Amino acid sequence: MNLIDVNTMFSTDAKCREMLARLRWPEGPRCLRCKQPVVALETEKQLFYCKDCDYQFSVTAGTVFNDSHLPLTTWFAATLLLCEAKKGISACQIQRTLGIGGYKTAWHLCHRIRAAMQEAKPLMDGTVEMDETYVGGKPRRWMRRKEKEVVFGIRKRNGELRFIHAKDANAKTVRQIVSENLSEDVDVIITDESTIYPFGLKGKQAAAHKTICHKKEYVSGLVHTNTVESAFSLLKRGIMGTWHNVSAKHLASYLNEMTFRFNRRGDADIFTDTLRHMITAPALTFKTLTKDAA
Repeated sequence: MNLIDVNTMFSTDAKCREMLARLRWPEGPRCLRCKQPVVALETEKQLFYCKDCDYQFSVTAGTVFNDSHLPLTTWFAATLLLCEAKKGISACQIQRTLGIGGYKTAWHLCHRIRAAMQEAKPLMDGTVEMDETYVGGKPRRWMRRKEKEVVFGIRKRNGELRFIHAKDANAKTVRQIVSENLSEDVDVIITDESTIYPFGLKGKQAAAHKTICHKKEYVSGLVHTNTVESAFSLLKRGIMGTWHNVSAKHLASYLNEMTFRFNRRGDADIFTDTLRHMITAPALTFKTLTKDAA
């Protein structure tokens, strides 16, 4: 699916709504309140009406599309651009490319798509690489020095990738991340020579731990962290070359976007998969998005 295909297949809001309805209700539209079958009303926005509970709604109600003044054709084009850009795409570029009136509108649009790029995260097994990196610009002399943000990366060999935004890099943090993401029966956990990993692993996971010392070598047979480091390189290219500045508050959203796209890099229909997540994700208001972090 490319941009020309999207503009051709979904040239009107009506066609976009038909697609969203098929993705949201594969077995036919159901009431959002009582889950009973509904009837379609012949209106411009293709509303549905439930006779059982006297409720009227649209296919976008309660989703990331909720209360948006942008045409659905713009939403579909923005989704295609976002999920097909290897290193991401900035809100400014979305604004210019799609002719969106204001930057805040384009920024809110991008973040609502990112908010839907979340999925269940089962425990990983097999051979796993784990490493940490630091995100943040170099402090200038006239700026107050600020600690960089810590991002842990976990990548299964020939499998999925995960980025985790952490408050710090110590053994306690490693222990929590490992317990939430790795199975007790993992075959091998490969890290660099950092001391936070031996103290952060316990039991079977500690026994499965192997280390590559980068002061001496980068590869020792099958023991290396090159694949997770290549993912870090892609992330940093996105931050420095595309987004330029990512706040700590929203860093997790950008990490979700990068991993969602990376794990589907061989998927021929990532666009439809992204729409499927968007039509089932909850609404995200501008006020919620911009409120102060807890």
